[in-house]
Amino acid sequence: MRIAGRNKPHPHDDAPDTAAAFARLAALPDGPERTALRDELIRLWLPMAERIAVRFRGRGEGLDDLYQVAALGLVKAVDHYDPARGHAFEAYAVPTVTGEIKRHFRDHMWTLHVPRRVQDLRNRVRRAAKELAQTTPGRAPTVEEIAEQARLTPDEVRAGMEALECFTALSLEAEMPGTDGYALGDSLGGPDPAFDTVVDRVAVRPCLQALPERERTIIYLRFFRGMTQSGIAQQLGISQMHVSRLLSGCFDRIREEILAETG
Repeated sequence: MRIAGRNKPHPHDDAPDTAAAFARLAALPDGPERTALRDELIRLWLPMAERIAVRFRGRGEGLDDLYQVAALGLVKAVDHYDPARGHAFEAYAVPTVTGEIKRHFRDHMWTLHVPRRVQDLRNRVRRAAKELAQTTPGRAPTVEEIAEQARLTPDEVRAGMEALECFTALSLEAEMPGTDGYALGDSLGGPDPAFDTVVDRVAVRPCLQALPERERTIIYLRFFRGMTQSGIAQQLGISQMHVSRLLSGCFDRIREEILAETG
């Protein structure tokens, strides 16, 4: 089946004049003739869809995959276009195909889940940065300049700039910039072994404060000053054996009080 070629100008050079064909498609019942006409319309408008797809290259998706997504959008446009509304097919198809590609990026290309609002901020920030790049040659626009251009707050601009990095994720084995073999994974922290010590110290503080002054002094010298039992005995003028008995008595008393509180 052949469809008449273009006989009036279109924004797209290869856009065919298919108004009559779409009117005929809308009137045809389901069947081979309608299927053939539908397939022909898709074929004729496919170059336009592919040209839209090219606008999105360089954003982490291969061009062949973008062509497929654009073709899917075109199929949806052909199937849902209603010529009775009085609008040209191109005016309906362009936003339909573009929307399908953007939806593909939103649903499939984000490494991290980003809320829709943040994705919108990302787009506004990127658009404003491109516009400012023409007026600020030789340097990147500042956050304040982007905020003024996009009519956003500086915090919103920062959120949008962070979202620009969410399409892809670095491997934990990736080398950090400006380092000599220092991997990203090397910068990740781990459990702090001193955390439990902090909790224990807070738990025993009331028990320590209730001890007699001499016992508090012995514990302080032993565990906070790092002195040996012999050194403590010499400083206090008592025997090392006495220091040992006093420490053992303190430990037993503190242990009993802690167990009583937690029991």
